[in-house]
Amino acid sequence: MTTVLETRRAPTVGFVPQTFDADSGTVDVTLTTGAPVQRGGHVEVLAIAPENVEFAQRIPLLDSHRQQSIADIKGSVSNIRFEPGAIVATLNISDPSALAAVARGDVTGVSVGYRVKKWSERRDPKSGKLIRTAVLFEIVEASLVAVPADANATIRSQTMEDEIETGQREIISDPPENETRAEVNAQIRSAVTYARLPAGFANDLIDREATVEEARSAVFAEMQRRSVPVSNIRVGPSGDDPAVVQDRMAEALACRAMGTAPSEAARPYMSLRMSDMARQSLQRSGQAGIATLGREEVLTRALHTTSDFPNLLTATGNRILMPAYRAAESQLKQLARQRTADDFRPMSLLKLGEFGKLQKVTEAGEIKALTTGEAKEGYSLETFGGMFNLSRKAIVNDDLGAFARWAEMMGRAAAETEADQLVSLLTANPVMEDGNALFSAAHGNLSATGAAPDVDSLSAARLALRRQTGLDGVSPISATPKFILAAPELETTFEKLLAELAAAKVDDQNPFSGKMTLLIEPRLSGDDWYVFADPTMLPVLEYAYLSSAQGPQIASRDGWEVLGREFRVVLDFGCGAVDWRGAYHDLGEDDL
Repeated sequence: MTTVLETRRAPTVGFVPQTFDADSGTVDVTLTTGAPVQRGGHVEVLAIAPENVEFAQRIPLLDSHRQQSIADIKGSVSNIRFEPGAIVATLNISDPSALAAVARGDVTGVSVGYRVKKWSERRDPKSGKLIRTAVLFEIVEASLVAVPADANATIRSQTMEDEIETGQREIISDPPENETRAEVNAQIRSAVTYARLPAGFANDLIDREATVEEARSAVFAEMQRRSVPVSNIRVGPSGDDPAVVQDRMAEALACRAMGTAPSEAARPYMSLRMSDMARQSLQRSGQAGIATLGREEVLTRALHTTSDFPNLLTATGNRILMPAYRAAESQLKQLARQRTADDFRPMSLLKLGEFGKLQKVTEAGEIKALTTGEAKEGYSLETFGGMFNLSRKAIVNDDLGAFARWAEMMGRAAAETEADQLVSLLTANPVMEDGNALFSAAHGNLSATGAAPDVDSLSAARLALRRQTGLDGVSPISATPKFILAAPELETTFEKLLAELAAAKVDDQNPFSGKMTLLIEPRLSGDDWYVFADPTMLPVLEYAYLSSAQGPQIASRDGWEVLGREFRVVLDFGCGAVDWRGAYHDLGEDDL
């Protein structure tokens, strides 16, 4: 049996300001202390103890308890734990606008949503108020709320409450003189449960101290008043949830277009044509007279009304585009560090130098302050884009082949764009903030020997990285080489050089076997090559996306110049050189 989903605000301000971490997007909050909350004519209390509380397998972070679409999901809840008299947790905020609002202090309230599975009831002997205690409940979601929480604040989600049936109630009898009232309350709850009405309806009847006859009359009248049939009641993100259905339909369309196998959840939709999905979208949006419409008229209406069919096509395009984009990503991205940007203004990266050595404490106990050098490099994002069209004829004919080809090509184009930007950056050898080129003799990371790749030249590259110093020019950082980047012309040479050989004598041993990873970039040519350290330890190249749009973004609109659906792919991307100490460039023989 399902239960009522109720919400309540934390009894104090939910956020713990000093725990906010903008980089990781996390903040610690008080979910609830179970404090008494006035609900109509009764008081509700949560029993805060590990044996009384259950937790959903995954607890989402929502916007004000809204659950109409995936756009209402702002993150997730993790690290839930008990403290004396309270349940606390960590919010992982993934939505940039929500994170910014928390960072500014505009949003400080948190509210928890829970399903009560078992109640106990008693009368306060002094005030006579009915006190209902949730002795077994499940926390299923938490929400960011606009109004700061206070001791008596509570928000009940009417949509969620109307959609979910009432649950089990344990009636703990009052003293003997009130035993008859407890029996009446039990009968009222039984009648409300049988009628599939929300628990709040029973609570109101009990608060008014209605008789059994009055309660039955009220239940019958409420059943007649409600026009939504019981079969339409939904419980959470089930198969009837429009967002879930759309996601499964999008997966089915993408699988049909690419010839891949669907998940079990999407398999029932594989046999549906686009016109069938359009008809279902119109029905979900509440439009009448759909059953008698022809295929073309259904598609036309679905594309030009408030149905979710256009969003279905966009989601399908995204499912085709992203795998193609991932498959075509350049290996150069393994050499760079990723970050995000809030806008298109130039980004700067402040580099701190090393502290050097600790200073000897004087006889007087004085500890001297240490200083460090600093430097700054920067770059900014650019916007790239393209469009393609899914014709009206292809939609009516249920032809997904052209759609798949265009979406795949757009995904590959986005990956090619990123690779071209990174290669252009690397081969341009940009000037750094100190006035020297990225690869230069001044930086000690440019070869002037012109030797072909062999153990000696690779050893020279490793030595150059090991000899790199901090910004103070003194402190050693001992960069460790991890990647070799070369053009296809040198692929076989480096494969032999890095191969594990069974040497007959010590002088024939290969010191580089299994120690570095070879990356081949077809956009490079010639015989020059590069060595890079691990970018997580000592980044040289960096690339960034707009924080609200990481990777290629696909959107669509009704075709204007052509009949059909127009799709637009936009990529907000930028890259730059942020340091020189983790890379080495050998010019080869051709460039000398």
